[in-house]
Amino acid sequence: MKKGKQTCQWPVADPLLMKYHDEEWGVPVHSDRKLFEFLVLEGFQAGLSWLTVLRKRDNFRTAFDNFDFNIIAGYDERKIHSLLNDRGIIRNKLKIAGAVTNARAFLNVRKEFGTFNTYIWSYTGGSPVHNGFKSLKELPAKTELSDRISMDLKKRGFKFVGSTIVYAHMQATGMVNDHITRCFRYRELAGNS
Repeated sequence: MKKGKQTCQWPVADPLLMKYHDEEWGVPVHSDRKLFEFLVLEGFQAGLSWLTVLRKRDNFRTAFDNFDFNIIAGYDERKIHSLLNDRGIIRNKLKIAGAVTNARAFLNVRKEFGTFNTYIWSYTGGSPVHNGFKSLKELPAKTELSDRISMDLKKRGFKFVGSTIVYAHMQATGMVNDHITRCFRYRELAGNS
């Protein structure tokens, strides 16, 4: 946390969470590779804490070829087996298979829209939504918009893209600015869009 600045309360208990909050959470992401990284990590986070995922993030980057969706789409059973034996990541067979499925679906979206960025950001008109919540209690776990995106992603063959995961993805990639209004990051991000 920046000295003397007000912040959201959820990350204050851990320096890694605080760094993530201060530098990444809510910052608009337009790189397809980065959008895919968050999609994969959010899927692995299901049922776990985000801190668990953050602590393993570098291991995930190594294990999943730096989230190159072109490479991941071609993973075979041998690669999936090696991932299941990788102690540095979350070893869940369904989530690993889901990451491979999602890479293939991601490529199909890119084929149709040119980039995944074009597709996903079309839901907010290409600009972040600044929600203006005053407390953590006001933050929703999902919204009508995340419901719509989730349904469309599922129709396109994506896995681990329930509405709650999609909303977390929207928060992480800056599609929505859910920093509370007194947080210094809320103002910084709202001023940059």
